[in-house]
Amino acid sequence: MVRKPQPPQILCVVGARPNFMKIAPIMRVLNHPQSGLSGKLVHTGQHYDAAMKTTFFEQLHIPEPDIDLEVGSGTHATQTADIMKRFEPVLDEQRPHAVLVVGDVNSTIACALVAVKKGIPVIHVEAGLRSGDRTMPEEINRVLTDQISELLFTTEKSAADNLLREGVDSDRIHFAGNVMIDTLRYNLAQAIPAMTTTSGLKKNGSRLDLSNGYGLLTLHRPANVDHPEVLQNLLSALVDISRDIPLIFPVHPRTRQRIIDAGLEPMIASSALYMTGPLGYLEMLGMMKDARLVLTDSGGIQEETTALGIPCVTLRENTERPITVEQGTNTIVGNDPRAIHACVADILSTGGKSGCIPELWDGQAAERIVETIALWSNGSL
Repeated sequence: MVRKPQPPQILCVVGARPNFMKIAPIMRVLNHPQSGLSGKLVHTGQHYDAAMKTTFFEQLHIPEPDIDLEVGSGTHATQTADIMKRFEPVLDEQRPHAVLVVGDVNSTIACALVAVKKGIPVIHVEAGLRSGDRTMPEEINRVLTDQISELLFTTEKSAADNLLREGVDSDRIHFAGNVMIDTLRYNLAQAIPAMTTTSGLKKNGSRLDLSNGYGLLTLHRPANVDHPEVLQNLLSALVDISRDIPLIFPVHPRTRQRIIDAGLEPMIASSALYMTGPLGYLEMLGMMKDARLVLTDSGGIQEETTALGIPCVTLRENTERPITVEQGTNTIVGNDPRAIHACVADILSTGGKSGCIPELWDGQAAERIVETIALWSNGSL
């Protein structure tokens, strides 16, 4: 009896919550019988919260990881080293055809380094994005991962320009579109309404009133939350803005601790800035799509708001996703209170930037990625 050859195995890596939204459509397409490939999922555990992991995996229909490294938190150096040490035996056992990494977290560069040093090709999804800010750990992770990857899939055309400028061979670069938007489009009809998510929120005995709209706030970048004076100035501006429109603030655990450490809870308590715990993907998607505006320092949310047509105020000095500013709904304001106030006032009076949907943000990026990998794996590319 002749044994049917096994399809090439692609070992896919996730480590942090933003990775989940990127890997979900890839795993769905990769494990389709017609893909000609086989996918296995490794969860490094870089960001690990059992409840949130379960929520995201269930909501996004991601299969349970085949392998969980359970690394946990730590400094950048410790975490990267621990991931590398735990990932190497996985490669020795699995012997995959390639390792696929997404985004720019520590798991991305750690697993890519181990793979390439063992002669296993690396596939990087969301390649070529650059903020130009080398003080951001994510920027270092992006640049290094791109340099050692065999296949690089980009979300916007400017990313290819960055890669070519850095000496990456054009044959390795493939414009595929944005898998984050695949996930958004796939789940939009199931998004949980903001009224449901915020139904229990109260301040001074009164329930949150969303009849005149609300803003959504996320804040987690070290440049914004690790310096008490910067954090106080930011929150002071946001408290002022909440007098004009209530702000819903799903708080990252690290940000919450910084707020407590800086003694800023009383200022928030007396405002219309409503803090919640971290939200699941469908809850967050519902909050975004119903908001009048979003204030954030998250890269992924800049993309999602552009896809939804929601004005986005980015509380950073730069962005690695320039297309969200050039074509989308995003405005970069930094952490200057005057600039934040002016931008929000314009949005509340005019409706803000309307923008357009960037090229290939059509919900089919994962299909293009898997098709290209299949052609590459059988030597047809």
